[in-house]
Amino acid sequence: MLDLSTVGPAARCTRLLADYGALVVKVGPVPTADAAPIVPKYFAYSGHRGMRRALVDLKDSDGREAFLSLAGAADVVVESFRPGVVDKLGVGYSAVSALNPGVVYCSTSGYGQDGPASQWAGHDIDYLAVGGFLAMSTPGVGGAPPLPGATVADATAGMQAALAITSALAGRAATGRGAYLDVSVAEGVLWLTSLAIDEQLALGGDVLPGHDILSGRYACYGVYAGSDGKWLAVGAIEAKFFANLCGALGLAELAGLQLDDAAQERIRTALAAAFAERTRDEWVALLAGANTCVAPVLEIAEVGELPQFVARGVVGAAVHPTEGAVAQLEPLLAGMERLATGVPVALPDMRQTDTEHLLKEAGVDGETVARWVARKVVA
Repeated sequence: MLDLSTVGPAARCTRLLADYGALVVKVGPVPTADAAPIVPKYFAYSGHRGMRRALVDLKDSDGREAFLSLAGAADVVVESFRPGVVDKLGVGYSAVSALNPGVVYCSTSGYGQDGPASQWAGHDIDYLAVGGFLAMSTPGVGGAPPLPGATVADATAGMQAALAITSALAGRAATGRGAYLDVSVAEGVLWLTSLAIDEQLALGGDVLPGHDILSGRYACYGVYAGSDGKWLAVGAIEAKFFANLCGALGLAELAGLQLDDAAQERIRTALAAAFAERTRDEWVALLAGANTCVAPVLEIAEVGELPQFVARGVVGAAVHPTEGAVAQLEPLLAGMERLATGVPVALPDMRQTDTEHLLKEAGVDGETVARWVARKVVA
């Protein structure tokens, strides 16, 4: 796989596929007098473990030829330029598929390759905004939609791209034909919020925060503070779980009022008062294993210490060539293999490149590679 991205959905996609065993080559621009290739921080995207690096000047005809040589031998190309840019550079799907008809070419962009918003600049918050995600989040101070705290849209689009690529590769195995994939980050957000959107499309009316059980209408689904100011998440949707919760909190009389709209303020006040009597972790010890659907709201610094995650081995060790030892999340998704237990994984130095070797692997003769290196169109 050739990955022309540095950050965002495409980088998320290739990170996933690398952890599933794909050989990913990160392709960036060659350094110039006034600019250097963007290299994310050494720990970002799992430190690019298992990946290789190539630098190519796509604005130069020889550099373009070098990239096409790599693309001609690739199974997948992933890019995240503004729609139309790769075609102007001469490295879009039409150019690559002419050399490599079996290539799966995946373009990721904010709003898709066409339409009136296709040229809009944007970031995660913008795509969450237009897809309804922010509007369905419980309002914060002054009624403003809260910041999600994670790149939800990018992560979803990365998964969308990875799923589309694997599906296209499966199809290619049967037909021999490649595919062009148009991944829209915003449309991935529509999929995230599809329960609410499909309801509105089917029934009309306003679907807003507080509309249903998942968006804050009922006290059985929300967050409550312990006596130490740390928070607990309560997701007692089913009647039996809510009854267990009420009983454990000494509020058994409220169990039958779970979905009584007129009683919600009373229930919220009672739950808040009860949770305020003990610390977060004391409540977790009492409730989490008691069929109440209660979990701690963990800060990032606490996540890796959760006994469940420790038992599952989600944090591993790595060694960076310049930064030294670093802990990082292991490959996490189903079907990914955990890294060797007790053996730190060696992370690549993304300032170093494999360009010459990769070009020769792709069939370019050594004399041509040397000429390109001398001209500084590859590095």
